[in-house]
Amino acid sequence: MEKYLPDADEIWHAGDIGTLEVLEKTEAFAPVKAVYGNIDNHKIRSIVPEYNFFVTEGLKILILHIGGYPGRYTPRAKALIRRFRPDVFVSGHSHILKVMQDKENRLLHLNPGAAGKSGFHKLRTMLRFQIDKGTITGLEVIERQR
Repeated sequence: MEKYLPDADEIWHAGDIGTLEVLEKTEAFAPVKAVYGNIDNHKIRSIVPEYNFFVTEGLKILILHIGGYPGRYTPRAKALIRRFRPDVFVSGHSHILKVMQDKENRLLHLNPGAAGKSGFHKLRTMLRFQIDKGTITGLEVIERQR
């Protein structure tokens, strides 16, 4: 999966980083916007936040590891979505790649799945896209065998 990182302007990580080495290796390719996941230890949690909200290219982005899905968000995700009103909500945890429109909250929900080698997933997955004038374009699903 690393072969896709050199082309990135920015890398978003939805948690379960695993080790500081993974974070440092990823940061060597491009700036990283990350959150910690439930498997991440105190060292990672001291470096990356529980959630990350930022604006890029005119889009409001919210990242939270355990977020759920449209219609079934976790209480924490619901509260953050109400607070920030993001255009894009990125969550992880399930290790299952999903891209869904949330019409009620008027946002695009992205779960990139799991790019790492550890875990129960059979496929390593990630999402790649461009942001142009406040619009996500060229959304691509990348899948590789573990």
